[in-house]
Amino acid sequence: PLPDLSMLLPCCRAKEIKTKLGTLLQKPDSTIDFIIPYPEKPEKPPKAQKPSPEEALQWRDSLDKLLQNPYGLTSFRSFLRSEFSEENAEFWVACEDYKKTKSPVKMAEKAKKIYEEFIQTEAPKEVNIDHFTKAVTMKNLVEPSPTSFDMAQKRIFALMEKDSLPRFVRSEFYHELIK
Repeated sequence: PLPDLSMLLPCCRAKEIKTKLGTLLQKPDSTIDFIIPYPEKPEKPPKAQKPSPEEALQWRDSLDKLLQNPYGLTSFRSFLRSEFSEENAEFWVACEDYKKTKSPVKMAEKAKKIYEEFIQTEAPKEVNIDHFTKAVTMKNLVEPSPTSFDMAQKRIFALMEKDSLPRFVRSEFYHELIK
């Protein structure tokens, strides 16, 4: 049996790494670089869109303002990636894109992709939502509409606002922006 890594890493990545460690135990040493993910270098947001320190200071109190600013979103996602918790921001972005979809066929395709990537149990980027929210979301997907993911998206937004935003504000990523 593999060791329980949940205490060492955030839950989602622990599962992923545990699976990869299982694979590693069955492969020769030469494949180790392909199996164990190395943290990527933080994505540098485009220089031209860098906010003023005053604008960046507003993000301390408003996750919504942060997520609506392309530079802020990129910085926040880079920070979350460094903490192995980028799936929350990715899910939020996917939901925003989904809500703008007009074609019912495209909407159904995107809904299926979001469900498979973020919602279903053992999804590759499974977000942390309660069973009730998951059940409501699944019920909403029987007939996809622009509001199908609203409850789950609100839960993830609240989680990022309560948990990730305060850590981001204390991070070097953020302190570079407000200098």
